[in-house]
Amino acid sequence: MPSGKQSTNDLALIAVFAALIAALSLVPGIPVGPVPITLQTLGVALAGLVLGPWRGFAATALYLVVGFAGLPVFAGGAAGLGVLAKPSVGYLLSFPFAAMVAGLLARWFTRFNPRLRFLWLFLAGLGASILVIHPAGIIGLMAVLHIDFAKAFAIDVVFWPGDVLKNLAAAAIAMAVHNAFPALLEQPRTPAAV
Repeated sequence: MPSGKQSTNDLALIAVFAALIAALSLVPGIPVGPVPITLQTLGVALAGLVLGPWRGFAATALYLVVGFAGLPVFAGGAAGLGVLAKPSVGYLLSFPFAAMVAGLLARWFTRFNPRLRFLWLFLAGLGASILVIHPAGIIGLMAVLHIDFAKAFAIDVVFWPGDVLKNLAAAAIAMAVHNAFPALLEQPRTPAAV
């Protein structure tokens, strides 16, 4: 069980990263179809890579709760439960799980050759995107737009080059943060600790 000070630090980090994701969501997106290209996934990757799995999950979940409660923190200033009927629903709902997977992969990968830390962080963020965000996004597109897998995949594949760039940026930022605060990712976390 963490100390009171540690719990306060955890809560502060969770709140700051939820706010970061919200700020990145409000940067105007690039319209490419039914779902715009935004910087939300950069914030999601950062939450997992910097905070680790449980605090990363909590930060992205807090972001969603605040948006569902009505604060305009989703892309384009959207808010409320109405976003659950939009084509982006699969992407949004995947964010906490993607942050958790990025954190788990980062914690696991970075135990290997420390000289390759940037590569490991990049692969952890990209892995979470490929394993969680894109499949959930495709399912959401299929459900909301009533299209088949091939059409949903064709919409989703447009996001891949940007995800590579965003995960490169996230790895660089996470590496700088971890150089300054080396124990941040390694601290064991449990759901009860956040």
